[in-house]
Amino acid sequence: MTEKTMEHLILIILSMLVAFGPRFIPLRIFSTRDIPKWFNEWMKYVPVSLFTALVVKDVFIDTSAGYVFTGIHNMAKIIASLIVIVVAYRSRSMGLSVVLGLTAVTLLAIVFTV
Repeated sequence: MTEKTMEHLILIILSMLVAFGPRFIPLRIFSTRDIPKWFNEWMKYVPVSLFTALVVKDVFIDTSAGYVFTGIHNMAKIIASLIVIVVAYRSRSMGLSVVLGLTAVTLLAIVFTV
């Protein structure tokens, strides 16, 4: 093996360990303990809050312009977000919401750029 190949192999192995650690350690710790009920209740909100933070940032903040509030300039994304909120609330279907949201953004982007 060449020196470059050996460096790549070491990098891959170390990357695997770094990615494996944060997954294995909590699993090892919490597999033998009872998790409090309040913690499980609280954890139900984590995916929703993370998803909301990502969506709101994408809809209202333009990072290419140095974190500027876009407001009216992203009207297609704002309208599509409102459509998805209504559909998700009524249907409770993540798949339908995602497909409809992507379709709405595509069609509204075409309408608002014309």
